[in-house]
Amino acid sequence: MTDTHIVLDETAMLAAGRGNVLVSRLIHRAHGEVGWFLYAPACALVEADRVRPGTAEHLAALPGVTILDLDLPAALAVAREETWAAAHTRYAARPTADRPEGAIVATTEPKRWDGEPVRVLDLGP
Repeated sequence: MTDTHIVLDETAMLAAGRGNVLVSRLIHRAHGEVGWFLYAPACALVEADRVRPGTAEHLAALPGVTILDLDLPAALAVAREETWAAAHTRYAARPTADRPEGAIVATTEPKRWDGEPVRVLDLGP
């Protein structure tokens, strides 16, 4: 069995707060199923919370969601970009030693990731 790693972008985080059933399923799987991992990059979490206050606290309280800090390597990657939320999400989705295939970006706006070196999971209607 292969592990599934998914990074929520800020649109998916906002959708979680609005009760999007697909995001809810991801959260449920990450909490209850072995091999499912769900990540929330801190910069995307801040952006989502600016749009809908309380989003950060809500997601941080969920047992299946891992908040990804803005550590030095992430900060250096993000600093070169125009939008921190998208940059931190893209950085979090890249392959690592723990995630050799990288992670999938879950979003309600898949077109915003066109041309980016990430795999996308469309959570839109």
